[in-house]
Amino acid sequence: MNPFKQLHQGPDVLVLPNAWDAGSARIIEVAGAKAIATSSAAVAWANGYPDGEATPFDLVVATVKEIARVVALPITADVEAGYGDDPTAHVAKVVDAGAQGINIEDGTGSPELLAAKIGKIKTRFGDAVWINARTDVYLHNLAQGEAAYDETVKRARLYREAGADSIFIPMAVEDALIGRFVKAIDAPLNVLAWSGLPPLKRLKELGVRRLSAGSGIAKTLMNQTYVLTQEFLAEGRSEPLTGALAIPGGLNGNMRKG
Repeated sequence: MNPFKQLHQGPDVLVLPNAWDAGSARIIEVAGAKAIATSSAAVAWANGYPDGEATPFDLVVATVKEIARVVALPITADVEAGYGDDPTAHVAKVVDAGAQGINIEDGTGSPELLAAKIGKIKTRFGDAVWINARTDVYLHNLAQGEAAYDETVKRARLYREAGADSIFIPMAVEDALIGRFVKAIDAPLNVLAWSGLPPLKRLKELGVRRLSAGSGIAKTLMNQTYVLTQEFLAEGRSEPLTGALAIPGGLNGNMRKG
């Protein structure tokens, strides 16, 4: 069985603190994560690109390959909207690099187009690739109120029928709304860490199966880099940069050769 698939079948919510390179993935592994997920935005920013399929796909593949080099965990790769109408060749590359799952999204595009992409991926890879289908009705404010709920459920069912293994609904944060989605969608539900989201214990009670950090960790660290750099440029103080690390074994001690 696909090892990433197994992680969706246990009693606990699968918590994914998304990585952006091999080093971040290694620290996430040391911290106790059960799998590594990449974030397209975080990978893009780490390499100086904006999010939105601006990162060259060879760089996306290289990132997955380097992560696979340093971790002993299942990996799922964010391929955004698939980089084209037929994403199977791109998915094959991240699978060859070491991924057992992908995240693929509709964005502001046609749900029928994403369903067709999912169908092509499932036909080629079967259960070897876990497909997490992200629908962005709430993220991009494509509808409001009950219409947003109805459209999200419609898309989720369409993607499930096409072969998606789980459904990702970012920006759905209200307790009652999440509970409705769990009941309406016959697939493991993935939610995104966001202000107002219930705590992990409550998400488990509601039936959520997966929680992603998305770009949150990378965004926080990028912002902290900006703040520390400004302070260092202004004052040149060493103390903020020399505190004790919480990482057991330190940074260098946890990195891997080869």
